[in-house]
Amino acid sequence: MWTALNLDTLPSPCFVVDEARLRANLELLDDVQRRGGCRILLALKGFAMFSLFPLCRRHLAGACASGPLEARLAREEFGGEVHTFAPAYSAADFAEVLALSDYVIFNSFASWRRFQDRVLRAPRRVSCGLRINPEYSEVGVALYNPCAPNSRLGITRAAFEPEHLGGIEGLHFHCLCEQNADALERTLEAVEAKFGAFIPRMKWMNFGGGHHITRADYDVERLVRLLCGFRKRWPHLEAVYLEPGEAVALNTGVLAATVLDIVRNGLEIAILDTSAEAHMPDVLAMPYRPEIVGAGRPGEHPHTYRLGGLTCLAGDVIGDYSFPRPLRPGDRLLFLDMAHYSMVKTTTFNGMRLPAIAIWNSETGAVRLVRQFGYQDYRGRLS
Repeated sequence: MWTALNLDTLPSPCFVVDEARLRANLELLDDVQRRGGCRILLALKGFAMFSLFPLCRRHLAGACASGPLEARLAREEFGGEVHTFAPAYSAADFAEVLALSDYVIFNSFASWRRFQDRVLRAPRRVSCGLRINPEYSEVGVALYNPCAPNSRLGITRAAFEPEHLGGIEGLHFHCLCEQNADALERTLEAVEAKFGAFIPRMKWMNFGGGHHITRADYDVERLVRLLCGFRKRWPHLEAVYLEPGEAVALNTGVLAATVLDIVRNGLEIAILDTSAEAHMPDVLAMPYRPEIVGAGRPGEHPHTYRLGGLTCLAGDVIGDYSFPRPLRPGDRLLFLDMAHYSMVKTTTFNGMRLPAIAIWNSETGAVRLVRQFGYQDYRGRLS
């Protein structure tokens, strides 16, 4: 599909999102909403490309934020419901969050008690919830496991204070990362076993994120059954929420980059105008190896290269890849599945220019460059 994209019309590096594929993801999520009786929120931590919010809000109930800046973006650019959760709130941040949010979730009873009176005095009604930790998770990478031992996220059953539930209307849990419906089923069993006694006192439940709903092998029918079964067990609930941030933009975008030079030091190394450290930090943090259109694993094709980034960080290496023909300066490469997380995590470390952002429609061929970045974006982060 991406081979049809005319890279000559775009700057480099550049994030390109296919709105046709994004629409397909959103239609699938909307189908889950309708059949499963749930509401799906866009998690801005995963995808915050507000130029595409008009498309997203046709299908999703709202957005979830992690603090006042995301909450403001949700309120001003997305509309719909705004849900905010943070591990803790400063007094100043909470004042903004309260003014911008429809739902506010607290990470501890102490935090809830600290701000409870401010919620009650707010000029408009805000529904409050608590994040719980069922101490059950199947996430393999500790960095991304919200329920790892000694996690700071969520209230364990031992720390739960039922006597302070007055004013709390919902429970939120987030235990998954890029997982299928079977993991949710087992997680839900743990949640109900530990916290089921308190669900009758709630108006809503939030199943958090990590649901890879739009992945090709995701068991959508199982998810729908789980949602319907949960609603049947707890018919008093007014709403059940999911926050699958990654699933919204999964496989909808690429990062287009250019080969600048080829150097040799024990192997051939291609230096690109992009960076793992600055433009796709999860490559180093998770770590993972992004796929490239037309490339394979080392040795799979005749010509193998190590792809290096443009920063001065010694470890700014994207990985080793093989290609059918030799790489040359000026060649364009397309890194797959870069619409979620990479775009929101970019930095200007080492003075790196942020990648431009463009929208492509694979059905019509139309390309629209929506944003380019320069010196002021770098300077504006400093003082």
